Formats: sequence, structure tokens, C-alpha cells
Amino acid sequence: MTGLTITVMKLGLLAILWIFVLLALGVVRTDLFGAGGSRTGRSRASAKPTPPAAVVDRPSARPRRGAVPTHLVVTSGSLAGTSVALTGVQITLGRAHDSTIVLDDDFSSSRHARIYPDATGQWVVEDLGSTNGTYLDRTKINGPTPVPLGVPIRIGKTALELKK
Repeated sequence: MTGLTITVMKLGLLAILWIFVLLALGVVRTDLFGAGGSRTGRSRASAKPTPPAAVVDRPSARPRRGAVPTHLVVTSGSLAGTSVALTGVQITLGRAHDSTIVLDDDFSSSRHARIYPDATGQWVVEDLGSTNGTYLDRTKINGPTPVPLGVPIRIGKTALELKK
């Protein structure tokens, strides 16, 4: 082989290496800051608060007596046994230190998911653009999804359930 051929092969390998490094940095940036690429898009101070559940006077729209969850319990993972009272405000999940439940899980994102009450009082889980996704039982969720009582919400190795 000629010296020119070897030089072209070295430059091609170097270009492929730099492409790999840039793609890896893009994944890390997405994991740290979310899909928007800046911290301001996801900060707690600038986030719009979720309105509290509306009071509904129709008996048919109210959940049955005893079927209303009162706690979010971590059932598996490093925080197993942890319980958070459901007070009508959103609960954030992720590795960020300002999350309501800080997950020490390699498969969770900084701002992974949130659980909040909708207008009817039903609790809803929403993935916040995480890298590895959020699962309700064994189904990956793609948008805001109502959470039935006792059905596990899985984020990496951590599982959470709504309990009475």
C-alpha cells in the first residue's frame, strides 16, 4: 500500500471516532437537560404548576369510596419501602436533587417522570422525555396515562404503586 492510502485510512478512522464522540456527548446532554437542550426548559421554577384536582359534584364522576389512593409507595429498587402521601400536588421522579422522589438508578433520567391528579381526581403518570422510558405494568407509556390502584409504575429497577 502507498503512503497516501494509509493516510486516507487514518483520517477516515479519525473522522468515525469523532462522530462517535459527538453522538455520545449528544446522548449525555439529552439525559442531563432533556430534549430541549437547556436547563431552563425543565427547571422547577419555570415549570407551570399543575392545577389541583377540581371539585366535582356529580356522584358518577367521583371515585368509589375506598378506591382513592392516599400514598405512592416504592415497592422495589434502592428506595423500597419509601412512601409519599398524595396531597393533590404533582410528584416528580428522577435523579435530579429537586425531585420529590430522587431515584438512585442508572436507568432513570434527571427529570424522568411525574405523577399528578387530573381534573377528575384520577392520578396520571407522564414520562418527561426520558432516555429509557416509563412503564405502567409492562407497557411503555407514550403520553399522560391514568394509573389504576396497585398497578406498578416502573422506572429502571425501581417500581412504585398507588396504595390506599
